[in-house]
Amino acid sequence: MSINATLIAQLIVFLILVGFTMKFVWPPIVKALDERAEKIAAGLSAADKAKAELSNANKRVEEQLSSARNDAAQRLADAERLAQSIVEEAKSRASDEGAKIIAAAKAEAEQESVKAREALRQQVATLAVKGAEAILKREVNAGVHAELLTRLETEL
Repeated sequence: MSINATLIAQLIVFLILVGFTMKFVWPPIVKALDERAEKIAAGLSAADKAKAELSNANKRVEEQLSSARNDAAQRLADAERLAQSIVEEAKSRASDEGAKIIAAAKAEAEQESVKAREALRQQVATLAVKGAEAILKREVNAGVHAELLTRLETEL
């Protein structure tokens, strides 16, 4: 191979082209590649950060759900206790009312019994007076008196 002026000229043009490329073309390409690498690294970092935040958010959501479940269970237990106490109170009131009604009925029955005894006494007194009148209207006779007394006994 012979080295002639064409080869040297091509070598000079090639070196100028390499120099031009290294000075003007290569830095923007390297800069674009570096920016692209930084964007990719930032995206990966953001994705990792988002994963961590998602994990933390899921943990907080689970804690809140657990807290809400516990709160709901506590409220349900409180409501059941309140309902039980209301039922017990109603039973107590009903028992008290029943006792009052029974006492009132006994008192009323006692009053009716007293009224009936009083009415019976009045009737006995009236019958006694009628019997005495009948005895006094008739003559005094032991047989007749005995007969009147037995009639009075049967009427009583």
